Amino acid sequence: MDHCGQIRNIGIFAHVDAGKTTLTERLLFTGGAIRTLGSVDEGTASTDGLDVERERGISVRAAIVSIDWQGTTVNVVDTPGHVDFSAEVERCLQPLDGAVLVLSAVEGVQAQTEVLWQALRERGLPTVLFINKIDRMGADPARVVDDIGRLLSPQVLPLQIVAGAGTDSPAILSTWPDSGPDFAEKLLEGLADADETLLDRYLEGEEISPVEVDEKLVLLARKGAVFPVLFGAALDGIGVEAVLEAIVRYLPAASGSEKAPLSALVYKVIHDPAFGRVCFTRFFQGRLVPRDVVHNASQGTEEKVTLLRKVRGSRFDDADYCVAGDMALLSGLNGTRAGDILGDPSAVPPPVRLLEPLFRARVVPAEHDRLPALLEALRILDEEDPFLDFRYDPERKELHVRIVGLMQTQILESLLQSRFGLTVSFEQPATIYRETPLAAAEGTVEYTLPKPCWAVMTFRIEPGERGSGLSFRSEVSTDAIHVKYQREVERALPAALEQGLFGWQVTDLKVTLVGGEDHEIHSRPSDFLIATPMGIMDALEKAGTRLLEPMLSFSLTVPEEIGRRVLGDLVRMRAEIESPVISGGQFQVKGVVPAADSMDYPVLLGTRSGGRARMATRFSGYRECPEGFRAETPRRGIDPRDRSKYILAARKALG
Repeated sequence: MDHCGQIRNIGIFAHVDAGKTTLTERLLFTGGAIRTLGSVDEGTASTDGLDVERERGISVRAAIVSIDWQGTTVNVVDTPGHVDFSAEVERCLQPLDGAVLVLSAVEGVQAQTEVLWQALRERGLPTVLFINKIDRMGADPARVVDDIGRLLSPQVLPLQIVAGAGTDSPAILSTWPDSGPDFAEKLLEGLADADETLLDRYLEGEEISPVEVDEKLVLLARKGAVFPVLFGAALDGIGVEAVLEAIVRYLPAASGSEKAPLSALVYKVIHDPAFGRVCFTRFFQGRLVPRDVVHNASQGTEEKVTLLRKVRGSRFDDADYCVAGDMALLSGLNGTRAGDILGDPSAVPPPVRLLEPLFRARVVPAEHDRLPALLEALRILDEEDPFLDFRYDPERKELHVRIVGLMQTQILESLLQSRFGLTVSFEQPATIYRETPLAAAEGTVEYTLPKPCWAVMTFRIEPGERGSGLSFRSEVSTDAIHVKYQREVERALPAALEQGLFGWQVTDLKVTLVGGEDHEIHSRPSDFLIATPMGIMDALEKAGTRLLEPMLSFSLTVPEEIGRRVLGDLVRMRAEIESPVISGGQFQVKGVVPAADSMDYPVLLGTRSGGRARMATRFSGYRECPEGFRAETPRRGIDPRDRSKYILAARKALG
């Protein structure tokens, strides 16, 4: 039997409070993976393992569970819904083959729904939509389907007929393919829009049987060309079995060969009280058994796997092997980080970026004598979420982390207290700026003392296109500087550009090595690693740099009566907007806005609109700050422009 063909690796995604974790719990119960239903409100849901998740009733980190349904293993990744935890959602997109997107039948398409939908489409994940909470007052499934078609995709196909929505006793009257010829005709019209051959046959009046309609639906859904829509109330189990059926029928099976070279993705790392440090891993190709040594292609290292565990329901059992299609936990990979690829990278799909952490917050310990414990706790959290980019400044004894929004600081505060017994507070987050060269310039470095050392180089830096990052090339012959030394220069560049004249990362520039020499006796690879930052900073000082600020693209919908006030807000936030649209009593506008000026705006907007506003944002890159704007951040370590002190520190000779 084809192992991959019997596996579905899917994720469940939703705007916060749409009922995603409740649906996951019901799927587990319906599939027989758990005997007793847990509750989000009571803090007993199977996938909410952290204290802060149980206390607040929200998902903070992704969890994986498994369901055996009619001979198929369905691995389900339950993801966070709040925008501040988009980094966790982003990491979970990469290992999946399909998705279930949950929407509320009352609120419909919300801000994070649009962001998630765009990410699912960028990743190309076939998706089933589940309109939840049809029993709540104000539920209007038909309106939500219309909103989905207007805001997300016209290729959505409802597969059920709902009665009694918005009452205590809603019902699913019928579900395709048991819905009769009239339903088949309506479904055929939707399928024809996504398939030219089927459209030609339909327009020519050719008879197409319900069986053929069903086969075409399965084929197009698994390709991500159409999106089946189901309805229900997960809290009461209404429509949940149909969701399981749809996952197996309309979402694609895992693929990959067990006989191919190993190719696997570590998409998440946690420190579990029972298991220790474990790596959540998706296998795309090959086979792995305990004690195997694996090559970490991302870091160029080798590590031994000591233990494998596969998920069974909501628990993990030891496994003798893992093959293509499996999702498992690996122990023993102590140097592996989230996002690393094991083995051959070619079979692993590229990552999708949802949101860049654009703010940095200082962590302030309540008890300074517990600083070593706090450093270790933040190191662990940084391994679990590399986007935190935890940094410690020993000179100022300051700790900083990167965040997406204010909710994240509240959750981190709770995590540090519940997991590590540490009390902390966070200062007001500061925006992370970047720098870019103002002009072309050349910088030189002659690192020849104190001997033995020899690295002489001249760099030319030039401004690059916005969003281009860093590009490097060499015009120096390998006779002048040996190729192995030139490789060290290229390797040193990202670190050399971590801090510019104002202390921010330097980006969007071209760096060319235009001259230099090594020494047959005195030169070593480390000389060029040490010298590169000095030459780069010399060039930056001559060129000058300009600050860049992070920008967010936004889509905003508010009641028409507060539209004028919202426009005033956007002007004050220096937003660039498209022409607003007023339709059906709604004021809609799109544009880009500086992240620094808009961090608190969604909260203000919710207050002004009585919760009726919808604002979706996505990172859209960096642009030049206004003329005369200045923002500096404290420099870490020794400035390469202070050459004597920098060289001593680099050679570990600074007392």
